[in-house]
Amino acid sequence: MAAAKSPAVAFICGDDDFAVKSRAKQIFQTWSAELGGMDHEIIEATVSNSGDALAAIGKLREALNTLPFFGGGKVVWLRDCNFLGEERAASAAAVTETLAELADELKNFAWQNVRLLVSAGKVDKRKVFFKALDKLGNTEIFSAWSADDKDWADRADDAARTATRARQKEISEEALVELINRVGPNARQLDTEVEKLCLFVGDRQKIELADVAAICSRNKTARAFALGDALGDRNLPALLRRLDEELWETKFDKDKSEIGLLYGLIGKVRAMLLLKEMLREGWVKEARDYNQFKAQLERVPADKLPGDRRFNPLALNPYVLYKALPQVKKYTSAELVKAMDVLLRCNQRLVSSNLDEALVLQQALVQIVTPSAAA
Repeated sequence: MAAAKSPAVAFICGDDDFAVKSRAKQIFQTWSAELGGMDHEIIEATVSNSGDALAAIGKLREALNTLPFFGGGKVVWLRDCNFLGEERAASAAAVTETLAELADELKNFAWQNVRLLVSAGKVDKRKVFFKALDKLGNTEIFSAWSADDKDWADRADDAARTATRARQKEISEEALVELINRVGPNARQLDTEVEKLCLFVGDRQKIELADVAAICSRNKTARAFALGDALGDRNLPALLRRLDEELWETKFDKDKSEIGLLYGLIGKVRAMLLLKEMLREGWVKEARDYNQFKAQLERVPADKLPGDRRFNPLALNPYVLYKALPQVKKYTSAELVKAMDVLLRCNQRLVSSNLDEALVLQQALVQIVTPSAAA
């Protein structure tokens, strides 16, 4: 039978810096209140070299082995440790050996009146110290949100609601959707924007859409969403403004290109086409909020959908489909099919001609958004 993990040891880590710090602070405050006293210690463990890392480990050892001055219990927090992953300080032989020695000491440590909290960024799970902490106590790993994660919008939704309630405020569904759309998968900025909104509304209890529009900024990922949203909204002035902004950023961001912008637009139109078919089949309908829409997606018969992920709407991020829900009304199915053909020809011109890329993209978008004479 495996030994029970010690409730006196907690290891909080991951590349979601905001979540790690928030959770570690919560545990420290809870433990400190439970144990009482004034002898709790915080050891800063953000270091720039192996010497500083060894010094932090030395302070940790000393803190663990120093009894509380007034008796009772003691919490020791090794905070923001950055030498448990693949950093230069972590790779030093002296640090590796000292951490291995510390791991052995912790295995035989008497935890009756001491609790240990370690918070860190991305860690190397293969290392002895990680394995020791993981075996001794409770490990929580927080991964940063990514636009590639299908559940990032769910996590953002929960986080925004929680942050709003914690400040004794409410937020309307329309405002919540716009907030998530502006911030994108960024937990720290989301909490900051909620704080701004709560201060902005003052004594008013509920945050509305106009409040979000008035003071919330868009981050880099959300600005990319904005280009597709302007296309979906069939708003040509906004679409051309967003395109100009994105094209300007390609001059300074090596990860951005005109082809990349085009592929994002293709993805948007494909999502609208697939959603149009789902509406026609009666699998989904207009929803009051994101959670209601997501529940509809879970009931869509998977056997009715293609196996190729490129043409399977359930392979898309649910939030992308939700955002497209009111937009598909602005286009007919024939117009969306035509839009895909326009973007295909735009792709060919971008890669095989010497025409100005901005002009090619602008012409394609004008052609898509402008209603035909027949319409």
